Amino acid sequence: MSALKILPGASPGAAESLLTEARVGVIGVGLMGLGMALRLRDSQVAVAVRDVLPARAALAAAAGAQVAPDAAALAAALTPATGLLIVAVVDAAQTDAVLFGPRGAAAALAPGVAVMLCPTIAPDDVERFAARLSAQGIDCIDAPMSGGPLRAREGTMSLMVACQDAAFERYHGLLSLLSTRLFRVGTRCGDGARTKLVNNLLAAANLAASCEAIALAERVGLDAQRTLDVIEQSSGQSWIGTDRMRRALADDRALSAQMTLLAKDSALALAMAGGIGIRPGLGGEAAGLFRACCEDGLAGEDDSQLLSLLRARWAPAGSS
Repeated sequence: MSALKILPGASPGAAESLLTEARVGVIGVGLMGLGMALRLRDSQVAVAVRDVLPARAALAAAAGAQVAPDAAALAAALTPATGLLIVAVVDAAQTDAVLFGPRGAAAALAPGVAVMLCPTIAPDDVERFAARLSAQGIDCIDAPMSGGPLRAREGTMSLMVACQDAAFERYHGLLSLLSTRLFRVGTRCGDGARTKLVNNLLAAANLAASCEAIALAERVGLDAQRTLDVIEQSSGQSWIGTDRMRRALADDRALSAQMTLLAKDSALALAMAGGIGIRPGLGGEAAGLFRACCEDGLAGEDDSQLLSLLRARWAPAGSS
């Protein structure tokens, strides 16, 4: 599949005419979106992408994906009746913009093309987007994802899917290519988001606890690597703790999950809980730590750098 080349000054209409028909479109080829696009490409699925960052779009193009000039052009290129538009942006505001803003995707979608929402956003926002799409005769698949970019690339990430039975059956093959951990959590759009927020609140608490444990081990004079070896084979083990602490202790600062994401997701989970009168204590403490990291200048860092915050807080008096 050849990449779409867009010349400076080319109009959206001219660029759109260069797009060939695609089975799947991916809006947002960040760490997770690019992994999904490449996974589909490797499975011989025709993929087109759109991203506001030229560098991210260029990575997808170099791998063989077509690149659309805007969301509307991408939507118009999708195969009628069987096409799938995957939205893998960061938040509800970006989702709203790429679907319903100027040159948004929704108005250009052909009948039978479904929209899969992958961002971690509030359930109320998912329901709102699904209702607007339904009014146009477009199916919505509520499918937040978990597992990180490597699992997205390998097709082994988790998808928490809520949608109508007909949409699930029609797109089951594509969903299975993207996820070996495909969970059907219900038929009501919004339940995927609810499941993801519960999961991510626990992930935030597990990671916060892992960072506290390793920081404490260091302060009492233990070897952090050996302590983590013990934890990984004992009752304190968690996947996120192992993944993040191994990288933090190796001073590997490669971005796997930006700090702002768990800060956002834990805040959304607390808001969901607050809506029914519940105040999770442990989740609230974890959310506060990730918020503090962002306020202390770590917003753009990998979330494993929470360990840095705790090391600084617990440093012996007078140490630099």
